[in-house]
Amino acid sequence: MALREIIIVPDKQLRQVSQPVETVTPEIRKLADDMFETMYDAPGIGLAAIQIAQPVRLITMDLVRKEGGGASEPRAFINPEIIGASEEMRVYEEGCLSIPNYYAEVERPAKVRIRYTDLDGKLHEEDAEGLFATCIQHEIDHLGGTLFIDHLSRLKRALVMRKFEKAAKRGYKFV
Repeated sequence: MALREIIIVPDKQLRQVSQPVETVTPEIRKLADDMFETMYDAPGIGLAAIQIAQPVRLITMDLVRKEGGGASEPRAFINPEIIGASEEMRVYEEGCLSIPNYYAEVERPAKVRIRYTDLDGKLHEEDAEGLFATCIQHEIDHLGGTLFIDHLSRLKRALVMRKFEKAAKRGYKFV
């Protein structure tokens, strides 16, 4: 396993649409391992491969830390997609490892049904609600080049982007 650098806005790579994973290979498993190590080190609860400049449809997640549970429960999602969503909406305060130290309330469907492949190449369908629903939607957005700030008003989004663009011009490194 290896720590990877998490790219930060305004890096244009974050707007790339990630490509599907054709086959679960040893390289994909290694990438997932690196993503887990990077996510835990950050620390975070979810990471999309594009956040470490790898434009493939792979997400890692471990919600146990956020929910105050016991041992970690690392999960990897290959080619995840939302195949159904509730009409009921929920607001949750979100943050992002690619937008350090910025948090905002985002409204998303309260429940979603997802389809994904695991690291063993098995296809799954699963219902997600609560923090799981919020996190999986946030990470799937990354795979399509969407950031959580895109769900905010144009003014709030512009203010956040301006702050990070200025920091980037000054060479400021977020840690």
